[in-house]
Amino acid sequence: RWIKFEEKVEDGGERWSAPHVPALPLHSLFQLRTCLQKGMMLLDLDASSFKEIIDKALSEQPEEAELQPALRERLANLLLLQPQHQPTKSLLQLLAELGLSPCRGRKPGCPTRHPPAASSPGRTHAGRSLAHGFCCFLPFFAGKAKGRSEPRTQLSETPLKEQLRNRFKKKVPPGAEAAHVAVGEVEFLEKPFTAFIRLRRGVSLGSLAEVSLPSRFLFILLGPPKAKAYHEVGRAMATLLTDELFQRVAWQAEHREDLMAGIEAFLDELIVLPPGKWDPSARIPPPSCLPSPRRRTTADPLDQQPHGNGAMTAAGDRASPGHPRSGEELERTGRLFGGLLRDIRRKAPWYGSDFSDALHPQCLSAVLYIYLATVTNAITFGGMLGDATANMQGVLESFLGTAFAGFIFCLFSGQPLTILSSTGPVLVFERLLFSFSQDHSLDYLEFRLWIGLWVAFFGVVLVATEASHLVRYFTRFTEEGFCALISLIFIYDSLKKMLSLADAFPINWQYRLDNVTSYSCTCNLSRLFNPILTCLTTLHCPPLPSVYHPDGTTTNLPPCHLAGLSRTQCLDQGGHLLGTSCQYVPDVTLISFLLFGGTFLFCAALKRFRSSRYFPVGVRKLVSDFAVILAILASCTVDVFLGLETPKLLVPSELKPTNPARGWIVFPFGANPWWVCLVSAVPAVLVTILIFMDQQITAVILNRREYKLQKGAGFHLDLLCVSLLMVVTSVTGLPWYVSATVISLAHMESLRKESATSAPGEHPEFLGIREQRLTGLAVFTLMGVSVFMAPVLKHIPMPVLYGVFLHMGVTALNSIQLMDRVRLLLMPAKHQPDLAYLRHVPLRRVHLFTVVQLLCLALLWVLKSTVAAIIFPVMV
Repeated sequence: RWIKFEEKVEDGGERWSAPHVPALPLHSLFQLRTCLQKGMMLLDLDASSFKEIIDKALSEQPEEAELQPALRERLANLLLLQPQHQPTKSLLQLLAELGLSPCRGRKPGCPTRHPPAASSPGRTHAGRSLAHGFCCFLPFFAGKAKGRSEPRTQLSETPLKEQLRNRFKKKVPPGAEAAHVAVGEVEFLEKPFTAFIRLRRGVSLGSLAEVSLPSRFLFILLGPPKAKAYHEVGRAMATLLTDELFQRVAWQAEHREDLMAGIEAFLDELIVLPPGKWDPSARIPPPSCLPSPRRRTTADPLDQQPHGNGAMTAAGDRASPGHPRSGEELERTGRLFGGLLRDIRRKAPWYGSDFSDALHPQCLSAVLYIYLATVTNAITFGGMLGDATANMQGVLESFLGTAFAGFIFCLFSGQPLTILSSTGPVLVFERLLFSFSQDHSLDYLEFRLWIGLWVAFFGVVLVATEASHLVRYFTRFTEEGFCALISLIFIYDSLKKMLSLADAFPINWQYRLDNVTSYSCTCNLSRLFNPILTCLTTLHCPPLPSVYHPDGTTTNLPPCHLAGLSRTQCLDQGGHLLGTSCQYVPDVTLISFLLFGGTFLFCAALKRFRSSRYFPVGVRKLVSDFAVILAILASCTVDVFLGLETPKLLVPSELKPTNPARGWIVFPFGANPWWVCLVSAVPAVLVTILIFMDQQITAVILNRREYKLQKGAGFHLDLLCVSLLMVVTSVTGLPWYVSATVISLAHMESLRKESATSAPGEHPEFLGIREQRLTGLAVFTLMGVSVFMAPVLKHIPMPVLYGVFLHMGVTALNSIQLMDRVRLLLMPAKHQPDLAYLRHVPLRRVHLFTVVQLLCLALLWVLKSTVAAIIFPVMV
């Protein structure tokens, strides 16, 4: 049988072989061409049943090839017998049959399944004679029927219940039709009988096919015994009918000559393998990518490059390197806000489907995955902002700002799959601005408010003048450099956070068993009890520490007897700990690293589980979609089971500013001189460039052609939303937000759509991204209510979330071509993969391009690590 590749019944007769590329003898194609030239051909036959088709085929033979009535009757009876299909059995069915059939092997005394092929008269002989049956395009192989001693029933005109329940139909693409090829040896014929039939419309032919499908094409070749010739001709016909170009010819052919021309075109593309250079019994595995039918018609097949979805793209159709995007999203209209209005008109018709398209289980896994990543990111940047600004902006402000800005952006933006977050350059600017305000006695939040208002104004001006059209000049070099840098920052920060655990939870590297008696930790309350004599005359003398007994009684301890105090009691009494083992926490750092690495490896393994060979496709897809959530749950379970006090996620539990000295509204006047509102325009220009480059480079990466987005981009609308959000976040003293490259890429990867059905041997086709707004809205809604979810979130270890960060960084890094070219630097030329660009570009130029890109990436990294990090988007 064929769906796209050939499958054969193995010699044992119990299972189908692995799908493989059919290897045909060249002579069989010539014999097929002769059969179609001389045989009967019925195009657009009007029939509704297989019996009617056979009757018309036998009655409309030309006079020179007409069969005698007796032979026609025997031939009709033979063709109308029920084919012997090879059933697909489950493991339980095979085990049941194994238990019921003790003579499964080739033991002496056991009856053979296929007795010797001795001729026997009548009906039984006819049943053995039909050797093969195929079904093409949605092909089926009707299994060998040689030597079957059991009587054969007549073909049913209605589908059997086995056909209707056959799970193999899930592999069939919607709207497919069956094509049947019946070839075999018939001893009562003196010359071959050949018929090629195309029905006027697809009809169900009862129980002829393995599953119930409409049929349109039939090919019959019966004749006297002639070794394997008929079998190979049938394979050649089935292979032709599965070829997409020949299918078009077969559908549109009006005369025999049209069909012959289709075979000639097939032969023109044929590639012959020399017989002594390969094993004909070897099965060629299906390739990972195939040329599209349109590209097969081009003159130069080498001038093709594999595209992201497995199709081939000709060099002439590729956009030029300097202008990779020439869509109407980036064309200038020449009118104020012309690009913005075009974005709104483009996105408005899709707004309703942006919510209905999210009704899929995959979106639930995406929400949980991105929510945990966003929470971790908000806590990380919130903590760093708190350190940089004396808690004028802290973790709570980061939570509320992320929730508000992200929700509004997902509701109104042009590309709602984008995730907003604080970024490194913005953090550097906040640190510099706070230091400048402290040094010049300026109010930081008021100064920041005016900068934010100016940035919003400049952003609106950029939208009005359609400055986003400059995006078309961003090349692969720029995109890959920016994406690689952000990915490396994620990887570096996750490792840096893990290494910092060794300071908070030190490992006792010099531990010696003999020195165990020297380890001690005591509570020192000397500072509290030294002035006890003077405190006797006051009412504010601190109480003596107490020990609580199980029976509910308490005993006050004298200052010299403090061994019964716990660490918490000691610190509550105002004391401090003394001793070499006070800061030692056993195994926390090592267990944290195990959780960190385990989460990363578990995420990667479950993501790759989709392409594994184990379990049904539905189970693999479900596990892959929920990979990150399953990894987090597994790691949290291990953490609970071990019972160690690993560092946990800290979520604010109260809605009040981190710094009590500030409020929720920042007033524009009062604390700073009046001229600050004008001077603020100078640093605002720098921030505007930073925001514009950061936002638009991320938008370019997210709207690449290989993602197959159907609803269009919204570069102008996205920039307008970010600019207006600058006003709100500046007035409320919340952090500034811009598109986060790595989290947005992770969001899109978690919403990948693949074909629900794929032929055996064919990789699932990438269909695009599930474009909708609901996942982003759900993520940022959960961010807003995270303050009330603190009792649950506090059980998630931080090393687990750092592992998720590492997974996102590595995944984003592996998605760019730069990493493939870096691997080429380390490979000898003879071991390098057959990449398309290596066929057209000299290897030394590829290496030169890669080295220059790596040097620029290193320069950006050095720049990012200094005070000049604020200008790094400009350097990109």
